[in-house]
Amino acid sequence: MADRLVYADNAATTSTSPAVLEAMMPYFGEVYGNPSSLHQKGRAAKAAITEAREKIAALLGAKPNEIYFTASGSEADNWAIKGAAHAMQHRGKHIISTKIEHHAVLHALESLEKEGFEVTYLDTDEVGRVTPEAVASAMREDTILVEIMFANNEIGTIEPIREITAAVKAKNPKTLVFTDAVQAVGAVDINVTELGVDMLAMSGHKIHAPKGIGALYIRNGVRILNLIDGGGQERSRRGGTENVAYIVGFAKALEDAVFGISEGTRVEKMRDRLIDEILKIPSTRLNGPREGRLPGNVNVSFEFIEGESLLLLLDMAGICASTGSACSSASLEPSHVLLTIGVPVEQAHGSLRLSIGRDTTDEDVDYILEKLPAIVERLRMMSPLYNA
Repeated sequence: MADRLVYADNAATTSTSPAVLEAMMPYFGEVYGNPSSLHQKGRAAKAAITEAREKIAALLGAKPNEIYFTASGSEADNWAIKGAAHAMQHRGKHIISTKIEHHAVLHALESLEKEGFEVTYLDTDEVGRVTPEAVASAMREDTILVEIMFANNEIGTIEPIREITAAVKAKNPKTLVFTDAVQAVGAVDINVTELGVDMLAMSGHKIHAPKGIGALYIRNGVRILNLIDGGGQERSRRGGTENVAYIVGFAKALEDAVFGISEGTRVEKMRDRLIDEILKIPSTRLNGPREGRLPGNVNVSFEFIEGESLLLLLDMAGICASTGSACSSASLEPSHVLLTIGVPVEQAHGSLRLSIGRDTTDEDVDYILEKLPAIVERLRMMSPLYNA
């Protein structure tokens, strides 16, 4: 039995906060009407959605009619990418992205490639950053969409989205810019107007809202085709009866997250202490930058061990962590992100992602630092390569 339980996998998902759950509860029972209905029950539900949309828009520097609710960040990614590509294909079929994107983006792009679209996948530097100059240089006359993630889900690298957008628009104002900001929204300051992006995806369960709710910002004037057809919901752009309780919860979670961004300083201090102490373990490397990374992200690689074995022993010690993206954790392939930034295959297999958050305490960090070195040493002693 572990001495305690420490959750260090917030990049995979977060708990639904008590405040969010409290805000949602009336919409499971008392306010249960269909927002499309004209009676008072329906109007009450519709009013809740309108208020949530206005709140989210204000927090992100958007207009309320630019926020569209989805069932997840992955749906928002797919809608933005496929919807833009299909709407713009009369102008061209070239898309620019990077090799370190989330699989929701990469698989959507692969699907478009099967339809005849051409995608340029940019390399990054050794910390996972892509430059505005590299994006602009890859642009062609038939480039219709540029998709660059705001912050990487594995190594925490924050990309220069505002500068990238400016470079793209300077070369061709008609080329759309979309950023997957699922890991960044609520963790760093984001104002879509200042960024200049055309579309931005977000997800609720990364910021203490429930799983099953996300949103897509679509700048007014941008035309993309629907991904889900149905009724007239979301101003006829996304069919399906709205999930009122989750929408309300998402708005409350984003409000709490944005107002608590200053709390990131405390999280950053814990992150930096984790990094500094873990790097004292011999043959250990930090993946991603020291500066310009998400407040709660720690990603390291240990030579001579396998990440899966490391996770199992950490779990037995009461520490919940990850080897990379939760969406691909069942895969035995090394992380495509780590390979892109130049981590050798054998070290990529020995990676560990610790993602802490506002619920993490200094005592949690102490516990991780107490248990992790001994577990790494135990696994290395079992490795013939280490003993050699």
